[in-house]
Amino acid sequence: MTASRTATPATDSAPPQAAGALGRAATVGELSRSGGRVATWLRAGLRVAWPPVLVAVLALAAWEAWIRVRGVPEYLAPSPSAVADALAADPTRFVGAGAVSLQHALGGLVLGAGGAFALGAVMAHSHRLERALYPFALMVKVTPIVAIAPLLIIWFGFGDTPKYVVAALITFFPMLVNAVTGLRSFDPAAHDYFRAMDASRWQVLVLLRLPASLPYVFAALRISVPLALIGAVVAEWMSADSGVGQLIVIAHGDFDTPALFGAVVVLAAIGVALTGALALVERRLLSWHESVREW
Repeated sequence: MTASRTATPATDSAPPQAAGALGRAATVGELSRSGGRVATWLRAGLRVAWPPVLVAVLALAAWEAWIRVRGVPEYLAPSPSAVADALAADPTRFVGAGAVSLQHALGGLVLGAGGAFALGAVMAHSHRLERALYPFALMVKVTPIVAIAPLLIIWFGFGDTPKYVVAALITFFPMLVNAVTGLRSFDPAAHDYFRAMDASRWQVLVLLRLPASLPYVFAALRISVPLALIGAVVAEWMSADSGVGQLIVIAHGDFDTPALFGAVVVLAAIGVALTGALALVERRLLSWHESVREW
């Protein structure tokens, strides 16, 4: 009994110390796991990024050597170093124009791809409706954007609206076709199970059709992202009031080919960044699909 009473104070004083040690150990463990995940992501990113980076460096080196050896005038084809000097001379101008074009492209992408997916969800449930609406969607696809962009500027003015509309029109058709195909590419056995469970059309859409359509949706987005940038720049070029399109028009008028190529570099950087971000999201959401298992 005496031994038990004397041991009790030591036992009572131990838990706070043990809890602190456990807390510190847990914190160290969490930091270690977080650092491990970051290191894994960095290694995966480097593994994916180094081949195109290497090709880009070799291509730029060959381009620079060809310009210097042949003595090509700058107004015909600037060297990569001249383009870099143009970007470094006024980076704020290029970054600001790129941000405006990015806004126009993303706004048009959300408008066009979102509307196309909603219409595709309706068409996927009705072949009759698909036959009725598909010719009009195809008409939007084959209409030259360059031909109607001036009309959109006349109708909607020189603000942001015509840029959004042009980017939306150019991204509408790829998403519509892929959405209809993807929403119909579900497992028939799973569909029979949903019907046996008396699931509603909304439940079938959300729980069966939508997951099955995700590979097709991401394939459409990989096509639509660069198209949205092209549409935004075309509209900006027509109105010449903002964005990368304005830079291109001004540089073309001044015969400033380094600045013109600098605008193209900014546009390419935005496209690569958006495509890379989309690939990361796709890999996260479609880890179960064979299209991303090789990453």
